[in-house]
Amino acid sequence: MAHAAVSALDLGREKQLLQFFPEPVRLQLLYKAPHHGFKMSDLISKFDQVGRFVVIVYLESGTMKGGYLSKRPESYCQEDRGAFVFEIDHQKANVFPVVKHRNAIILNKESFGFGDCLTIYSNKDKTLCVAVGFDDTYTPTDWSEELEVPFMDVELHRIQKRGSLRKNVVSFKPACRSINRVRVLLMGPPGSGKSSFINSVRSVMFGRVLLLPFIVTFVTDREIGGKPTAVTLCDVLALGDEAFLKLKYTTSLHFLLCRNILSSKRVIKLRSYIYMTLCPSDIPQVVLLTHVDQVCHAIQEDVKFVYSSRILQEKVGLLQKLKIRSEVVGLPVSYVFPVKNYSSELSVSCNTDILLLSAVHHILQTVDDTFEDYCPPTPADASPVTV
Repeated sequence: MAHAAVSALDLGREKQLLQFFPEPVRLQLLYKAPHHGFKMSDLISKFDQVGRFVVIVYLESGTMKGGYLSKRPESYCQEDRGAFVFEIDHQKANVFPVVKHRNAIILNKESFGFGDCLTIYSNKDKTLCVAVGFDDTYTPTDWSEELEVPFMDVELHRIQKRGSLRKNVVSFKPACRSINRVRVLLMGPPGSGKSSFINSVRSVMFGRVLLLPFIVTFVTDREIGGKPTAVTLCDVLALGDEAFLKLKYTTSLHFLLCRNILSSKRVIKLRSYIYMTLCPSDIPQVVLLTHVDQVCHAIQEDVKFVYSSRILQEKVGLLQKLKIRSEVVGLPVSYVFPVKNYSSELSVSCNTDILLLSAVHHILQTVDDTFEDYCPPTPADASPVTV
């Protein structure tokens, strides 16, 4: 099994980098040169159609240089009023905002750069090279011109904002006009985190930790008494209780499978239930892994390491466990989403919020993908996406 790419960005330098942004954000690794390839096409292909991005170059000197752009590079001279370049070493961290907005980003077939301050280009062998220099496109950097800087790695990260993810959930509308509300049914054994997940999502929406017992809840806007969204999260009796088998839901379903709780008999029962009752109804299914903080100490300290923990890859890691479990219920690994619920915390945190909101966002995308097979959306049906 191929190992996932792991960022070379350590916690200390990441904190310095995140200070350059006016609001809490999270970095998601999209490209890493040693993992994805040292070609310009490999790098450019990893830019999403929408989003904000950070490019990081790790120099052999130990210094880290990079740049931020607020949208995908698409033209030779691209305007970007929010762009900046930065430099982080062991002693200091400096940011240099763009001055000449119209020339902020330069792109052609052989190179990509932030003015002439930082350029990533292809040499004669079509291999990535890095050049740094000085120009007046950005605030003066005092970088000496060097056409081929020795470097160890190049990374591309997508910027994820808690606010934009939350807004996407709040503004979600089913792609099919005949459906005005999506019901998401949570199933799993006792202690797997079903009610806790619902409470955690509500905590994200309200901006504070809520500890309320309930069976069914609406995901509401942040203001108390706000208008309910188009998403309803439903909790049912735990797996193993026969009563829930009589419930008939005709919309979206996802499961919570927790490590060290599901026995083989429960897995077999769950699989049998899915294929006999739900699959004929074409109900979409995904899996949430709810106790990721119990896997390794790094994740317990900060959930941002959930996708990059070396312990999870080197041991009988999370990725292998996800693969095994997804095969058990007939789902690919891409349908499994790790989350961390608020259980003992007294306040919400940005990284935990983003992980929860990302899971809900993917669930809603799965629902829309299913609706497209039955009632293709019109332009008026589509939900707005905020980045």
